[in-house]
Amino acid sequence: MTSTEPKPFSIDLGEDVREVRQWVHEFARDVIRPAAEEWDEREETPWPLIQEASKVGLYSLDFFATQWLEPTGLGIPVAFEELFWGDAGIALSIVGTGLAAASVAAVGTPEQTAEWVPQMFGTPDDVRLGAFCASEPDAGSDVGAIRTRAVYDEAKDEWVIDGTKTWATNGGIADVHVVVASVHPELGSRGQASFIVPPGTPGLRQGQKFKKHGIRASHTAEVILDGVRVPAGLIVGGKEKFDERIARVREGKSAKGQAAMKTFETTRPSVGAMALGVARAAYDYALQYAREREQFGRKIGDFQAVAFKLADMKCQVDAARLMVWRAAWMARTGKEFENAEGSMAKLMASEAAVRVTEEAIQILGGNGYTREYPVERMHRDSKIFTIFEGTSEIQRLVIGRTITGLPVR
Repeated sequence: MTSTEPKPFSIDLGEDVREVRQWVHEFARDVIRPAAEEWDEREETPWPLIQEASKVGLYSLDFFATQWLEPTGLGIPVAFEELFWGDAGIALSIVGTGLAAASVAAVGTPEQTAEWVPQMFGTPDDVRLGAFCASEPDAGSDVGAIRTRAVYDEAKDEWVIDGTKTWATNGGIADVHVVVASVHPELGSRGQASFIVPPGTPGLRQGQKFKKHGIRASHTAEVILDGVRVPAGLIVGGKEKFDERIARVREGKSAKGQAAMKTFETTRPSVGAMALGVARAAYDYALQYAREREQFGRKIGDFQAVAFKLADMKCQVDAARLMVWRAAWMARTGKEFENAEGSMAKLMASEAAVRVTEEAIQILGGNGYTREYPVERMHRDSKIFTIFEGTSEIQRLVIGRTITGLPVR
């Protein structure tokens, strides 16, 4: 083969990724699914299941790091699809720490990553959690409107943080919190940074715990910071690098690596994979139901109205998977998101999850509307994916601005 000939193309998963997929699928099938209904009703963090995941190595820094560094970029999407196929609420309790870990690993110093990321996971005998705190009551998707302030106390070489965060996964119960705060409010989002708040830091407490429509086994709460003091070295990426970035901004130069957006860019394909898992779970259940349920003397899957629904559901699941895989592969191999492919994947998969779970309920009819069947829970769980880490409207805004090159408003 000469250098001008095209390279062979394949979307087959490598052996390592296939093995991980089977391993995670078995954990989701045997451990998560049997407990899903109970923890959804309890609306509590499923500590025993997180501990089980830790014991088998699924909830660990090694697992997340290995899958993030998998050469094709498909390790995390494949694993997340299987976990969320099991149950979204429990799965989010298992992977929620990953968002805080990714926020430090993405822009933190090697020393910060080595010291703090392991503390977000702990050990099987001492399971710990991490929380990424970006959203605020009056900001939502407007990252530039963050009001939480971090002020540098030069005399004590500390940062003093005040503000309220909301919608924080593991918020208040986490051992390590990563908090996005404004240091230079006059610069909007360009004047923000992330700060590591160690366990037991005075002034940080949990506010309201939210009772949610879905993903109810995942803890979501406000985090209140009242005069929280952290050492100067706990600004993610280091104070020197942050000061250099601010200097470039003031000179009118571009500044990469903003606090919240860097994390969101990294994780959007992964969120798409979560939604994909829920969609596939609903499709699988509806397909099996249609093959077994009889009405008018026939299997309901034999009716064109039902078969066409299943056909559309399958197309949406597979199309979403391809977009998620493309974005994950691009991110891992350093390909630029020239058309906002990360946002495209998240948008496609999240909206597919809502549509597919709704159609699953329709196929099950009255049964699908009851809590006796899991598609009702899947439908409730699916909606969050069109909201968190950037609403569908924000994804369309990002995509629109990217493809037109115009300041779409």
